[in-house]
Amino acid sequence: MIARVARRLGKPRMTLTSSGACHVVHDGYTDALYVLLPVWQQVFDLSLTQVGWLSTCMAGAMAGFQVPAGFLAERFGERAVLVLGTLVTALAYMALGAAGGFTALATLLLVAGAGSGVQHPLASAMVVQAYPAERRRVAIGLYNFTGDIGKVVFPFAAAMIMAVADWQTAVLAAGVAGIIVAVLAWPAFAAAGAGGPPQRKAAGDTPKQRGWGVRDRTGFGLLSAVFVIDTVVRLGFLVLLPFVLIAKGLDTEDVGFALGLLFIGGAVGKFVCGFLAERIGVIPTVFLTETLTGAGICAAALLPLGAVWLLLVPIGVALNGTSSVIYGTVADFADENRHARVFALFYTFGVGAGAAAPAMVGSLSDIAGLTPAILSMAAAAWFAVPIAVLLRGPLRRAATVAVRS
Repeated sequence: MIARVARRLGKPRMTLTSSGACHVVHDGYTDALYVLLPVWQQVFDLSLTQVGWLSTCMAGAMAGFQVPAGFLAERFGERAVLVLGTLVTALAYMALGAAGGFTALATLLLVAGAGSGVQHPLASAMVVQAYPAERRRVAIGLYNFTGDIGKVVFPFAAAMIMAVADWQTAVLAAGVAGIIVAVLAWPAFAAAGAGGPPQRKAAGDTPKQRGWGVRDRTGFGLLSAVFVIDTVVRLGFLVLLPFVLIAKGLDTEDVGFALGLLFIGGAVGKFVCGFLAERIGVIPTVFLTETLTGAGICAAALLPLGAVWLLLVPIGVALNGTSSVIYGTVADFADENRHARVFALFYTFGVGAGAAAPAMVGSLSDIAGLTPAILSMAAAAWFAVPIAVLLRGPLRRAATVAVRS
């Protein structure tokens, strides 16, 4: 059956569909965590610093396993490493239901994060390899959009399950979904011919390769800097937003629905900003999204609850819009045969910095209060604007290289 679907869709689309399914699950796990954190704070009597560390455990392990995932893929193939990582994350998520306190939660989130660390670099590499250069940005944009489906579905589902059952049932259901996707992904990737074990070549046929495969270090460094700031802002804001809303009078049970609206806006932002970048360019789009992100964060911190409800979707559009633009630009600065490594390095920078953000903003909240902590995220978003402007030269050089090749 899967082979028949692959023939009907074609191998590139089958690769994109399978990668997207994995993206749905992994991003769903990551963002459902923001619905669970306020519940765990109450159930286990955690401080905001501990809440921040829980998020940091998952994001930190995810960041730490990006580069090893790239190396493992070069040895065993992206397919095997991605499917195994998805299974590990799903099983760890299921085990969260048996956790009895902060230490157990942190340990299981470390395991889940390590398993999830394989998804972004390996799935991105398979999508890039499946499409010709002129169609990659659109394909990567669609792949990124699938992650936002998970960000909408999983928090909403967790909130609905917790409304009629408990949080243990929610993590169990999420784990089962991940196992199903992993089991189906293996034959789907195989039918598409994607991510298989690398072919061994004779010594004389092996192309000479040096370093990481980054073609333009300046452009890649600037792009990574924007990604670092964007990730720090997004993760820091997502950790604090539920507590800001609760402080304004929102019931804990409704946090999942509020985050769902934010993630719906994020999904729209991926589409809108991807097309906008094609129309007006990468730099003007990043300028617009980061400026509006800072303004939206200020509004969420300072306006009353009713106004914030109305602004959640627009804030989500700006908050996630930048990533749609910069992810599709990574391949412009990478050698053709080193995409897995370059994406792994890129995601390590961003996710690693983002891993530190929750613990930092949690500690800042305990010391200075929620409002100063969340306003610091707005200032960080605005700081990304001048860095993005510096990308003009590297992007022009990358476009010239693409035309020549």
